[in-house]
Amino acid sequence: MSRFARHLDTQDGPHNPFPGLPALERRLGHALPHRIGSNEGLDMPHRALSARFGPELAALARTYGDAEAWSLRTCLGQALDLPRDALLVDAGADSLMALTLRALCDSGPCDSGPCQTGSPVITSAGTYPTWSYFVRGHGCREIEVDYASATGHLAPDLDALAAAAVREGARVVYLANPDNPSGHLHRDADVLALRDALPDDCTLVLDEAYHDFRDDAWAPAASAVWPGVIRLRTFSKAHGLAGLRVGYAIAPPETLAVLMKVRIHYAVSSLALAAAETLLANPEETRAHVAAVIQRREALAGWLAAQGAEVLPSATNFVAVRLDSAERAAAVHRRLLDEGTLIHRPAHPALGHLLRISALDDALVPGRLDAVAEALR
Repeated sequence: MSRFARHLDTQDGPHNPFPGLPALERRLGHALPHRIGSNEGLDMPHRALSARFGPELAALARTYGDAEAWSLRTCLGQALDLPRDALLVDAGADSLMALTLRALCDSGPCDSGPCQTGSPVITSAGTYPTWSYFVRGHGCREIEVDYASATGHLAPDLDALAAAAVREGARVVYLANPDNPSGHLHRDADVLALRDALPDDCTLVLDEAYHDFRDDAWAPAASAVWPGVIRLRTFSKAHGLAGLRVGYAIAPPETLAVLMKVRIHYAVSSLALAAAETLLANPEETRAHVAAVIQRREALAGWLAAQGAEVLPSATNFVAVRLDSAERAAAVHRRLLDEGTLIHRPAHPALGHLLRISALDDALVPGRLDAVAEALR
């Protein structure tokens, strides 16, 4: 049985009806300097934009981005030692999640209550909530699996995920690695063992939004193409481009070809593409930033542990603290909000006793997290 949605399995298209100027020039093998067919506002003077942001942004704003993100995928391929056709660029990891579900799953009607007819999707209970938002919005049937929990340990349960996938005949299993909100990092060998335990037509969607904070993030093997797996990455965290919405998937070319059938082709702007290419051309800035974040993360974890907190191991840009009850965590969260400080408390009841704190300089300001310290006394 195919791993893709039934309606996509036997059709060649759909295809982008407007592939865009860069793609057309590549196909023709020559430039098209007279751009009078795409109905863009190329003659808009953009005096206000130029005055506020500069003429280069105004120039980028006038034109559609390259729907195929050819140049950015080329830069990514060089940085990760991957072929261009094993990479797909979209508007952040969130958009890629929705894209994978559109391509892999059959939706079902939801007259009332949980959907019962859409494709089964297996998720850890309390992991990144936007994934569940898209699962339910697509009409899939979501089956949640509890985290594995022990003192100093909170992580997606790989064996339980695999067992649920087999039991339910799942089309997709979702795993965030490193995990959000716990920060736990599974070894690649364990992730591949999970993939091998899944049904043949089930795809592992591997959310690697925090990949850049792994110790081995830039090792060639860390970005390998894994059959049966779609790896999702983002420029929002380590690269600081959350507001521009750029992400990419790593997967076998034949898988990405199906995703292209249902992708929104111009979701990534010209500005976002240019910004991502600029950062890839200057990797030393990103690597220095990641090193600084890790240093702050360890300092924050050390301070919290000194207050008596149970600080979970983290391979991300945040620290997770587990309190003894959801009620206490909620009280700390409310007090900090009243003081003007935003930290994150998961809304899912399975993880309501966690507090997630970003490893920023502001978190280390004396007195900033006194509410957490007082709750631990």
